[in-house]
Parts: sequence; structure tokens; C-alpha cells
Amino acid sequence: MRNQLERRLDDLKSEFQSGQKLLAELEAKQANLHETLLRISGAIQVLEEELAIAGARDASAVEGGPGNGRPAAEPTVYGVGEQSART
Repeated sequence: MRNQLERRLDDLKSEFQSGQKLLAELEAKQANLHETLLRISGAIQVLEEELAIAGARDASAVEGGPGNGRPAAEPTVYGVGEQSART
């Protein structure tokens, strides 16, 4: 009976160590994915701002250019992780 309990204890310890190793790997992957998503979010923000600026330039060129009495559209700035409602 004692030998059976010791084998079971060894099996559980081994399984526990494997689980801890897997958990550490998954946490590392999660951290890497989070960093990647932050970089993508920043790139989205930059491109949206550039598109807004380009759209304002295009609109002012169509409307007669600067000095036509119409204000240019301001670009929308989003915080990290935020996206426009358009997407």
C-alpha cells in the first residue's frame, strides 16, 4: 500500500511540474501577444491620424484651398488600445 501511495505522489509531483512549466510558457506568450497588440494599436492610431490629415488636405483642395472660409477638419487622437468607431 505504501509503495502505491509513493508512486502516486511521484506521479502527481511530476504532473504538477509539467503544469507549472506549461503555465510559464503560456504567460510568456500572453505577454508577447500583449506587446504586439500595443504596437499594432499604435500603428493604427498613426495611420488614422495620417488619413485624417490627408482627408483634410483633400477637402480643402476641393473646397478651394486655404482661406476659403471653411475650417479644416481636426484629426482624431485615440489613446493606446482605443480605436475609432469607424473600424
